[in-house]
Amino acid sequence: MNRRVAIQGYSGCFHEEAARRFYTSIGENNLDIVECDTFGGLYEALDAGRADAAVMAIENTVSGGLIPNFDLLRKNPRKIKGEVFLRIEQNLMALPGQSLEDIREVRTHYMAINQTREFFNGLPQIRLVESEDTAKSAAQVAHEGLAGVGAVASRLAAELYGLEILAPGIETYKQNFTRFLIMDDGLEVPREKIDKASLCFTLPHTPGSLAHILTILSFYEMNLTRIQSLPIPGREWQYFFYADIKFATYERYQQALAAVRPLIDEFQILGEYSSAL
Repeated sequence: MNRRVAIQGYSGCFHEEAARRFYTSIGENNLDIVECDTFGGLYEALDAGRADAAVMAIENTVSGGLIPNFDLLRKNPRKIKGEVFLRIEQNLMALPGQSLEDIREVRTHYMAINQTREFFNGLPQIRLVESEDTAKSAAQVAHEGLAGVGAVASRLAAELYGLEILAPGIETYKQNFTRFLIMDDGLEVPREKIDKASLCFTLPHTPGSLAHILTILSFYEMNLTRIQSLPIPGREWQYFFYADIKFATYERYQQALAAVRPLIDEFQILGEYSSAL
């Protein structure tokens, strides 16, 4: 039976590409993709038994963190079991036989528009139209036979829907990567392979409380790769802190947690897994 993986978006989107890359890396090549309209829908699919796993974007090197998704991680019991970094290559595609000169309208997600605007500034005859999903735009062009209309999406979308890439790699910033998290209760990560953890915690509202935590983590040689603060609703000027840390040994990581826990009010391990970098 194929593993059913929930993604936010339409088949052929970057979430599917990330899912296939991750599971191929652990020897699983046959996936059934479960499309979800929203990130919250990923957890709904898991809870309803329609999916065995989920892939969720959490941050991008150009646009930063997907803030609402941090809240989803904290509120749901599903643990992070892995991560994948995917270079986001945006491609202009259209029906076979079309040329760039034929295109008068391009449909894609607003983030893809932002990432490719410099390319389209040189093509004033093309009107950019926002859509809900990059891959869905490609599917519409293909299924409706829209001559003169292009889409910006992944290479996977072009392959799935039989479109021709007119201009590859049109994103402005080539070092554009998105980090995706894997939630999969059926996936066990061997302890010897765990070298990264995602944590959420709150601190006493006292001077230096965060500095004390960071000092201890540094002492135990924890590499803080990300920290994000979000307000705690109903508690003015107090925050949830989301932290990703990398470490050389699981034992040292456990020692670091034991040292900081007395200084923390609330603490939650969102996942322990193998770093993709």
